[in-house]
Formats: sequence, structure tokens, C-alpha cells
Amino acid sequence: MKQDLDALMRKHDINYLWISGPAQHNPNMVYFTGGCHVTNADLFYIPGQTPILLHGMMEREEAAKTGYRLISYSNYPIQQFLTPANNDMAEASALRYKQILKDLGINTGKVMLYGVREFGPFFSLITRLQQLLPELAFVGDPLDLIMVEARATKSSEEIERIRQMGIITTSVVQKTRDLLTSHQVVDEKLIKSDGQPLTIGDVKARINLWLAEAGVENPEGTIFAIGRDGGIPHSSGTPSDPIKLGQAIVYDIFPCEAGGGYFYDFTRTWCLGYAPDEVLKAYEQVKQVYDTVVSELEVGVNPARYQARTCELYEAMGHETIRQNPKIEQGYIHNLGHGVGLDVHEKPFTGLENDPTNLLKVGSVMTIEPGLYYPEKGFGIRLEDTWYVKPDRTFAKFVDFPMDLVIPMKGG
Repeated sequence: MKQDLDALMRKHDINYLWISGPAQHNPNMVYFTGGCHVTNADLFYIPGQTPILLHGMMEREEAAKTGYRLISYSNYPIQQFLTPANNDMAEASALRYKQILKDLGINTGKVMLYGVREFGPFFSLITRLQQLLPELAFVGDPLDLIMVEARATKSSEEIERIRQMGIITTSVVQKTRDLLTSHQVVDEKLIKSDGQPLTIGDVKARINLWLAEAGVENPEGTIFAIGRDGGIPHSSGTPSDPIKLGQAIVYDIFPCEAGGGYFYDFTRTWCLGYAPDEVLKAYEQVKQVYDTVVSELEVGVNPARYQARTCELYEAMGHETIRQNPKIEQGYIHNLGHGVGLDVHEKPFTGLENDPTNLLKVGSVMTIEPGLYYPEKGFGIRLEDTWYVKPDRTFAKFVDFPMDLVIPMKGG
């Protein structure tokens, strides 16, 4: 949580945070600003002080929504730095930021950098600033020591925002289910009113429409994959594939708040009308693993424990797992889950075994998503819900939704 930032910075000997780029689709900037409509900004965080936000003059009212100390870039017109820079724009930009940092009292110590910027120009800027300000050290955070660690536990407000995304997500899933079951069937294919087969592309177009109508975004797409494609975990599905009865459909949907805010992550596997015996058996095993793992969740442990437990359960059922062979392409071939927040994949991770900070705590949000994948047999199964740790240290699912495999067709 944000309240952990100062302690994390002290622990890792960091004096300042500098987050750069827009205030949308820029997770660490969104974390501070809430996602206001600011297209370019620089945020400086100094422990014990109100964050400082530099912004464009035309976006001053949007920037003001943050409640932070505001400084307009117009206070530092680039023209006044061009003369000492001999009209070199890159040098003028470096001189401009040098003056900004000096005025903010950022003169010595370590500055940790975050944000979304065009890499080349920003790299050049930081390289030149390091020369101009040798008493400062500009560093990155490759080990996710500060911001990702703070974001790994959510406040009650963040929990509620994720819950609302869960409600929207599952409402779209219900609409998808209703859409599928409402179609006529000819030769085991779902048929549209024009007589053509309903396809994966048709369904995904409707999913995107419903999400847009709900005021949320789908920046990373949706997995809606049938048959063999469903046996490849991140196959998004072939748009031209027709929807058929009896074929397993893996439906993994992970939208976020408008502007790149909080995500939700959710998966169901459906067979329309009926399920072949082999698919039904695999589904029952996945559901058994899901239920077992959920029943064993504890606070204070590394969730990598549950990845090992998942592998143990599947291996006892006769399935090959990623623990036995990291190169496998069938069976259980991925990790059990991951954190969800301003990134759809963030801490805690069930695959991060050797990190002592990778723990389930009050405020942790994590998916549980066991699966089995047999593309050469023409199917995959995955079940996924997003869970969180309540203040009383118990685990709760954000939104409940049926886990039925077989979805009856209307009138069938």
C-alpha cells in the first residue's frame, strides 16, 4: 500500500521516486494520480511530503484533481534553455530538468525511475542529467523493490474498485452465455439469423461492445478459444472458427477500468449442449484441484506453495506437469496464479519461489487458475477466479459465478 512506500525507500536507500509519462495506461502514475486525464507529466515523491506533479498548462484542472502540489511546465519555458544549449533541443531539455530538480531540492542521493516514456529520448535525458548532476544517482528498479512491492497489497478502496470490475466482467460473461444459448443449431453448429455459422470473431466483437458500453477497456484482448486452440493457454482463438456443440471453449476475460486502471481476471470453460467423456473427466479434475487449493489457502506463506501443491495433485492423477518438465506442451503447463491490480499480472506470483517478500498478506489479490491442456486431443480446460485476503485474514472471491461445464441450449 502507499503507506508502505517510505519504509520501503528507507530499506533500499532510495531518496526520491520519479514517475514519468501520462496519467493513463501508466500503472505507477495511475497508482498516484488515480488516472486523471493528463497526457504528459512528471511526478516526484519525496518521503514525508505531498507528491509534486509537473503538468501541461492546458491540463491544470485535471492535474488539480490529484490534490498534489502542482507545477506547470510553463514555469520552465524551453526557450529560455535553448540559448545556453546552443539551440540543441535535447541539451535544452536536460538543462530544464536540471533546474526543476534543483528547485525541488533534489540535489543529492538516489532517484528511482518509473513510468511509461519513449525509451530513446528519456534514456538520453537521464544520461545527460547524470553528467550534469553528479551528486545524484539515477537508478531503475529491476527487482521490483519499491512500487511493485507497495502495490502488492491493496487498500479497501482498491479492493472495491477491483470488485466493481469483477461485477462488470461477470455481467459480460453472462451476456456471452445468453448469446450462445439463444442461437439455433444446425449440424451441431450455432447459426445466425442470416444462416451463417456464429464464429469466434462474432462473439469477441460482442464482448468488446459490451465492455465498451460498461465504460471499461480491454487493452490486452480476450481469450475465447474453441477446440484445439483452447488447448494452448494463451491462444486468443481463431476468429473464423465456428462455434460447435460439444467442443470445449476456454473463455478468459481480463478487462480494466477506463484509462488503464484496475483489472479483473476470470476464466470459465464451457461445452455447449454436451461434453465428451474425456473433456468431462479433465474438467472434473481441474475443478477438484481448484477446490482443494482454495480450501488450503493461508496468510503469511509464499503462494509458490500452491503451485507445488497443484503439481502434486495433477501428477497423482496421471498428468505431466511443468514441475516434472519445464518444456512440456500438454498437461499442466503454467503457474497457478498471479496478483491482479494496475497490471493484470503482478505480485504476488505463484512462480516466485525464492523471494521472501512474495507472501500472501491482508490486502493481497491473486488469481487461482488451474488448467489442463491437450491440444492434440482438441481441448483445454481452465477455471479461474480472482481472490483477495480480507482484514480478518480469511480469503474471499470477489464475485461468484457458476462453474458449470455443460451449458444447455435453449429448447435443447
